Amino acid sequence: MSDPTLTDDEKLEAELGEQARIASDTWGSVAPGKADNFKQSFGRLLGLLGPYKLALVVVTLMGTAGVALTVVAPKILGKATDVVFAGFVSRLPVWHGATSQAQAVAGLRAAGQGQLADVVAALDHFVPGAGVDFNRLGRLLLVVLALYVAGALLTWGQGFIINIVMVKAMWRLREQVEAKINRLPLAYFDRVQRGELISRVTNDIDNITQTMQQSLSGALTAVLTVLGVLVMMFSISWKLALVALVSLPLMGVIFGIIGPKSQQAFGIQWRKVGRLNARVEESFSGHALVKVFGRRRDFHARFRADNQELYQASFRAQFLSGIIWPGMSFVGNLTYVGIAVLGGLMVANGTMRLGSIQAFIQYAQMFSQPLSQLGGMAAVVQSGTASAERVFQLLDEVEQSSDPADAPAPAQGDGTIEFEHVAFSYSPDKPLITDLSFTVRPGETVAIVGPTGAGKTTLVNLLMRFYELDGGRILVDGQDIATLSRHDARARTGMVLQDTWLFAGTIRENIRYGRQSATDEEVLAAARATYVDRFVHSLPHGYDTVLEEDAANLSAGERQLVTIARAFVAQPSVLILDEATSSVDTRTERLLQHAMATLRRGRTSFVIAHRLSTIRDAHLILVMEHGAIVEQGTHAELIEARGAYYRLYQSQFAGALVGDEA
Repeated sequence: MSDPTLTDDEKLEAELGEQARIASDTWGSVAPGKADNFKQSFGRLLGLLGPYKLALVVVTLMGTAGVALTVVAPKILGKATDVVFAGFVSRLPVWHGATSQAQAVAGLRAAGQGQLADVVAALDHFVPGAGVDFNRLGRLLLVVLALYVAGALLTWGQGFIINIVMVKAMWRLREQVEAKINRLPLAYFDRVQRGELISRVTNDIDNITQTMQQSLSGALTAVLTVLGVLVMMFSISWKLALVALVSLPLMGVIFGIIGPKSQQAFGIQWRKVGRLNARVEESFSGHALVKVFGRRRDFHARFRADNQELYQASFRAQFLSGIIWPGMSFVGNLTYVGIAVLGGLMVANGTMRLGSIQAFIQYAQMFSQPLSQLGGMAAVVQSGTASAERVFQLLDEVEQSSDPADAPAPAQGDGTIEFEHVAFSYSPDKPLITDLSFTVRPGETVAIVGPTGAGKTTLVNLLMRFYELDGGRILVDGQDIATLSRHDARARTGMVLQDTWLFAGTIRENIRYGRQSATDEEVLAAARATYVDRFVHSLPHGYDTVLEEDAANLSAGERQLVTIARAFVAQPSVLILDEATSSVDTRTERLLQHAMATLRRGRTSFVIAHRLSTIRDAHLILVMEHGAIVEQGTHAELIEARGAYYRLYQSQFAGALVGDEA
């Protein structure tokens, strides 16, 4: 009970906290500090690329070649700069008849211009008064152009192959998730919100796709570029290379401090996305009821609260990830300034050529840029890994037990069903069905009644092997259904539920869903038998009318009639009706009784908590309380016994029966 002293905001906060606790029990912590095991999750993420090792080898070779060509180009471009600079210097009026580089250097030293003499001595192919050697300059520029073009083509090819690999890898991941969902037990879907599950299947996988596409190619190129640039920088000047390396520990500090916080924030963000999706799905699926009970403001308040939490989580995640790039760029710029100053002094002292310092400055930019990119990619990878961990949690969920490899073929029989000392519970500490035994023979209709939570629907779920027994066994024609494959155990059963499910296809396709091999004549016969044919002709395209989302262009009763026709066309040997006619009016129900009587003929039928006409006509009524059958017999026998059924009849059905009999 809520505390009357709490304000509305405090009550809402407490309610959201309780929801968070429930979600935590289901999925683990709603807002984890970070991925439970980043290294393992990231390793599994890379493991998705395992089937494409050959393509990745080709990508690595292409990336290495492309980076090598791109990295060599600045050094050759520096030589072109030296040609231009040497030509410019050769035109200075300071040579006084010198015809060689040695004479020019000696003349400058004799004239007291030692610094200029050091610069000239460092030049390559220098001839006083010769000017710019355009032939050599042109050849060097053509080589540089060829290197850049070849490098660009290799980089494009690398990206093209990686995109193909990524698309195929994500296709395989979606296939794995789809297959996993089909292998999960029904109990899993009982405890997981659909919006949360949809978020993992859609949003998280999309985020993984973007992460892989953005980071893998870029990360490979960035790492190769850093290594190649380091080699070239040391080949030019080890002193300047050491200055450039100073940026590495500084960038490491930035990433080491901000990276874990960013990873934590992205983990929270994606869990908030799943929670908000669950809220939206809940609101939209029950939109009509929300309006009927005037709960729009309440839903709006809850949505605003969840949306605000997502906003705060997203803002923090994006803010932290956004700091990494400018932080590393700042360190890179500081390094660039240091190299420019020290390199300028070395050129002035004649210990380095102008073209070499130009090339080194280019390498410094090429060195810091991929490091900054790696820092930015790290934030993306953290977000993707957080999503991957959520998807892997789904893939690691306990599956339903496998069908026996040597499962026998279904026995041919008359459809006798026996429950022998069946025990089952959803939770070990809360027994539901403890020792249930009964027998149903072919052609009999068994009605199962009892209060809410007595185990009525659980009973048929066990018969369909949606859940596995804790004890005892269920026999069909003397054969334990646990020894059969689930497909064989369910193939003989037709089921009509209170909650109708129709897919976005035509009415004809929805009826044929019960048996794909059914002919149009059989579909039409099932529709006539279940009175679907009565309303179909009022629709624009008859049986070819396409149902809208949630079959909104049919009434609730019409939707139920289509599901009954679907069970009719399946021609099952066992029929389960779980409140099957609760959505139809009394006149339509009476018509359906005649159709169901034909459908049930020669078949074993289970009817759960049906209306009195069905219960009264059943061959056997099972009265359940707390998972056990406390009474069984016909309607007249149970009324005469004046036990649990009689009390249930008096409390729930007496008025309806009087009206029905009238």
